[in-house]
Amino acid sequence: MNIRFIDAGEVARRLTYEAAVPLVRQAMIALAQGRTRQLLRGIIDLDGGNAFGVMPGAMDQGSFGAKLVSVFPGNVTRGGMSHQGLIVMFDPETGAPVAVVDAGEVTAIRTAAASAAATQALALGDANHLAVLGTGEQARRHILAIRAIRPLQRVTIWGRDAARAAALAEELGCETAPSPCEAVADAAIICTVTAAAEPILFAPDVRAGSHINAVGSSRAGPAEIATDLVVRSRFFADHRAGVLSQGAEFLRAKAEGAIDDDHVLGEIGEVFAGSLAGRTAAQDVTLYKSLGSIVQDLACAAWLCREDGG
Repeated sequence: MNIRFIDAGEVARRLTYEAAVPLVRQAMIALAQGRTRQLLRGIIDLDGGNAFGVMPGAMDQGSFGAKLVSVFPGNVTRGGMSHQGLIVMFDPETGAPVAVVDAGEVTAIRTAAASAAATQALALGDANHLAVLGTGEQARRHILAIRAIRPLQRVTIWGRDAARAAALAEELGCETAPSPCEAVADAAIICTVTAAAEPILFAPDVRAGSHINAVGSSRAGPAEIATDLVVRSRFFADHRAGVLSQGAEFLRAKAEGAIDDDHVLGEIGEVFAGSLAGRTAAQDVTLYKSLGSIVQDLACAAWLCREDGG
C-alpha cells in the first residue's frame, strides 16, 4: 500500500490563502446544499484542559476521510501550535487510505481562510480596519488571511498578555490596544480568536455595521461573545447542526431565554451561494460563528493530494 505523506512544510508552502479561500468557500456551499456529509465532532476531554477530537466526513466528488486532532492550548505559550494531528484521506473507488496530511498546518490555514471568505461576503465593502482579539496562532493567521482578501488600513490587536500582543503587532506592522472595547471601537471587521472562558466582547463595544468572526470557542462551554451581542447580530453558522449543538455563544444566549434556534439564520455556505441574504443594511452587525468543519479540511487535503495542486 502506497500512502503519501504531506508534512507541515509542504502544506505551508503550497496552501496559500489565495488558494485556500476559494477551496473552503466551495466546500461550505456544498455542505449547505447537502452535497457533502459530516458528523458532529467527537471530543474526549483530557487532563489539564486538553482535548482529543475526531472529525469524519465525505465530499461530493466521492473522497472521504477524517481528522484526528489534539488540542493543547498550553502549547501556545511555549511557542507551539495548539492544534496538532493528522488528516487521513481514502480512495473513493477502493476504500484504501491514500494520504496522510499534517492537520495542524491545514487547520491553521483553513480556519483563517474561512473567516476571510465570510468577511468577503458579510463585511461592508469599505471596511478597512481589522481588530483581532487574541495573540495565539489564529490571531496571526487571521491577520494574514484577511489582508490577502481586503486592503486594510489599520489592524489593532488586543491580548491578555500585553508583551505577546506587542510582539505580534511589531512582527506584522499592527497596533495594540489596552482592552477589547478599545481595540474594536473603530473597527469594521472583528476577529475573536481567544481561549476566553467567559465573554470578552459585548454589544456596546461594537459599532453599527461591523462584521464579527467568532472563532476562539470551538465547543460548548467557553464563550467569547456576550449574549447581548449575539442577540444584536445577524447570526450565521458554518454548520447549523454543529452550532445548535456545540456553539457556545448561541447555547448560552438560548439558555438565558434571549433567543431560540431561529436566531441562527442559516449557514455561511447559503450566503456564499446567494440563497440566503447576508448583510441587509449598512447598520447590520453580522456574526459568523466558526466551529470548524471537516469538509474544509478535506477540501484542502484533496487539493494538496492532486499532483497539479498548488
